[in-house]
Amino acid sequence: MKRREFFKSIGSGAIGSSALLAACTGKGNSNDGNAAEPPKDKMTMRENPNTHDRVSLLGYGMMRLPVEGGGSGRENPEAGIDQEMVNRQVDYAIDHGVNYFDTSPAYCQGRSEHATGIALSRHPRDKYFIATKMSNFAPQSWPREASIEMFENSLKELQVDYIDYLLMHGIGMGAQDSKGQNLDGMEAFNARYIDNGILDWLVEQKKKGRIRNLGFSYHGDVKVFDMLLKWHDEGRYHWDFVQIELNYLDWEYANEINSRNTDAVYLYGELHKRGIPAVIMEPLLGGRLANVPDNIVRKMKRRDHESTVAAWAFRFAGTPEGVLTVLSGMTYMEHLVENIRTYAPLHPINDDENEFFMDIARDIYDLNTIPCNECNYCMPCPYGIDIPSIFVHYNKCIKEGNIAKDRQDEEYSRQRRAFLIGYDCSVPRLRQASHCIGCGQCVPHCPQRIDIPREMVKIDKYVEKLKQDGKLDNITNTTE
Repeated sequence: MKRREFFKSIGSGAIGSSALLAACTGKGNSNDGNAAEPPKDKMTMRENPNTHDRVSLLGYGMMRLPVEGGGSGRENPEAGIDQEMVNRQVDYAIDHGVNYFDTSPAYCQGRSEHATGIALSRHPRDKYFIATKMSNFAPQSWPREASIEMFENSLKELQVDYIDYLLMHGIGMGAQDSKGQNLDGMEAFNARYIDNGILDWLVEQKKKGRIRNLGFSYHGDVKVFDMLLKWHDEGRYHWDFVQIELNYLDWEYANEINSRNTDAVYLYGELHKRGIPAVIMEPLLGGRLANVPDNIVRKMKRRDHESTVAAWAFRFAGTPEGVLTVLSGMTYMEHLVENIRTYAPLHPINDDENEFFMDIARDIYDLNTIPCNECNYCMPCPYGIDIPSIFVHYNKCIKEGNIAKDRQDEEYSRQRRAFLIGYDCSVPRLRQASHCIGCGQCVPHCPQRIDIPREMVKIDKYVEKLKQDGKLDNITNTTE
């Protein structure tokens, strides 16, 4: 599907006025928009053709729940979940038309389902749809009994007797078996779902009514994605929905940024032509599209001075026909309020705006950042490396123009100091890239399929070069 064809797929339900959307990955992101209370009866809804569920276009991702003391579990993993705040935010979401809640046994250090169950069980069961996952990534969860136990525990934690949307989690990702051997996407899929008969068991649970919609979330090896759709075409299995990463940067540049990723234009197109509803993840690419370089912000503001950069991204993700819901992880009430305002109702993008999106995507692609979404699937590193923080700092310096390249450049000394000082402030020295031994245990777990050891070597070499240049500068100054 070419980008112009994208607009032939705009759904008739996506109408109305646009509002602004706050970034979903941290408190304090700028928001220039109208602070009025969002309406309670204007949420854009999409219909699931399989069950005729009317699903809110904004889906609540329960991956970044607030914790006691403030922030999310990602910033403060040892803190307990702030259940009172979770309850308040879930109440507010339901009161404003949000009815799709996405969780996993793996989220929030395994605590998300429990917190989600407490919050949602306080509401009538017909007021919400629960999506959770068979997150059997670890080899110890591959035996049939262990995977079944995971599903049964999800029902218990969520306090329900059926799951509305059950996903096989992270299809296409590689894995590491119990012997430490790396498996590619196809091998991992077979080990997790075919060899143990769990896929057929899930189909049985759907027939029994314990699962209403069965699908999968896709990351990685497109051969697995294509195989599952082939099975759908042949009638071997029926997919009620599929979760994919879709945003304006990944629309045409996912594969160019990382040759092991798949462009969203292909993923969406394959689902759309089959009539399979798409659930959208990473509309902001883990916050990267809400935190673009200043020159790109200015370009977007010239186009629409009232909208935030995050609002642009969410409008893009919510526009296509066949998109059932767009997931947003919301730690703070302010983000929830602004996200609701944007989708209550959605103002879909038009053809002219799409061309503008493609120009912006090209600008961002040219920055050559590392495509890390801070999902933390690579963590913990057995050698203590803080992989996400290293990538965040590197990308931040690219965004702010603090990647020092030419020692003859008058900005070189400032850029070098900014990078090195910021690196030490952001990442403790014992957790920096220099301590990576290249074991590769992180690689199979990365949804973006980043060659993490290679990037660690690249960043460490760059850091050492900056340090050596500083010594040379000191020698020169002493000589002078």
